Amino acid sequence: MNRLQKAKIKKLLHKKREEITEKIKQMRKDGSLGKSQKDASGDLSGYSLHMADMATDNFDREMQYGYVTAEHRVLYEIDAALAKLKEKSFGKCQSCKGNIKINRLLAVPYAKLCIKCQEKEDKKGAGMVK
Repeated sequence: MNRLQKAKIKKLLHKKREEITEKIKQMRKDGSLGKSQKDASGDLSGYSLHMADMATDNFDREMQYGYVTAEHRVLYEIDAALAKLKEKSFGKCQSCKGNIKINRLLAVPYAKLCIKCQEKEDKKGAGMVK
């Protein structure tokens, strides 16, 4: 990978990091994250008017927490990729130790695995490989 490609990937990583950080901030501002159930529901008594409303509120909060958790994982991967760029170990597959193709890195700049190893991992995760 040449210097220009590394610079482009670094720029992509920073842009993606900024986008995710902004999404999380917006969710905290607009959503029920960081708010009590009373504040999130908008009900002065602290309880929803109906049990179904309470369940819906709880479901929405759990969905938001799940989304934020997934986004934080991506931020961690982005930070790891940026550190590897500094260490000059970026672009190596963690499984087979081969080079990750530039097209994959342009699509997923924080990728840790080459396509073949990622496919194997996906199959393992889906329970397809015995």
